[in-house]
Amino acid sequence: MKMTGNTILITGGTSGIGRALAEALHARGNRVIVTGRRQSLLDEITAGQPDLHGMLLDLADPTSLSHVTADIRLHFPELNVLVANAGISRAEDMTSDSWDASDAEAIVETNILGVLRITAALLPTLKRQADATIVATSSNLAFVPRADFPAYCASKAFLHSWLQSLRHQLRNMPVEVLELAPPYVQTELTSVDQASDPRAMPVNAFVKEVMQLLEQQEHPRGEVLVERDQARRWAERDGSYGAIFAAMNPA
Repeated sequence: MKMTGNTILITGGTSGIGRALAEALHARGNRVIVTGRRQSLLDEITAGQPDLHGMLLDLADPTSLSHVTADIRLHFPELNVLVANAGISRAEDMTSDSWDASDAEAIVETNILGVLRITAALLPTLKRQADATIVATSSNLAFVPRADFPAYCASKAFLHSWLQSLRHQLRNMPVEVLELAPPYVQTELTSVDQASDPRAMPVNAFVKEVMQLLEQQEHPRGEVLVERDQARRWAERDGSYGAIFAAMNPA
């Protein structure tokens, strides 16, 4: 992925990792389109920022997606980078008599179908570019799950597998496919408390390391992994899976 002169669309770009990526990429001389479901946040992010644009997008709404796709084709036909970052996370207690599949369905709708829908909508535009990239945000939990977030972890494992297939199918096209698999980062993904949890990696430190990896093209197998990701990524290979799973999921 080249680091400047791109036109980039980022889903879930109004907070957390998405917003930090948007700001970092914009600072490197890229035109950045941020999407989200709250106009007030889009206005706040883009105010007074040339080449930083906001678009309302609800990936669960086919009409919303078709409007954004049409706007991209009309106003940003040079779009060459998609960052499919939108995602949600919810804890689930499957031992409870009140547990049902509603939270899991919402997670699948956003984390899996949302990525597939935005990729399908914009892939024809990306394939027309000389140098295009698709980045999708999975998670370190794709490799070793936290059992109290079962559907979330499974959704990210799905993306890890699906991206490998997408990368293989696009191997003869000028479209690079990258997987961004963050560790536990100080965002509000699971709760407000996560944003200040000292055990989590500061979001700006995470994005700074990601930018360095992209600039140096240090993403073997198409996986953008910061140093904190490595132990879980290779847990099965290294024979440490059981110990890491037990530490993450105490009895």
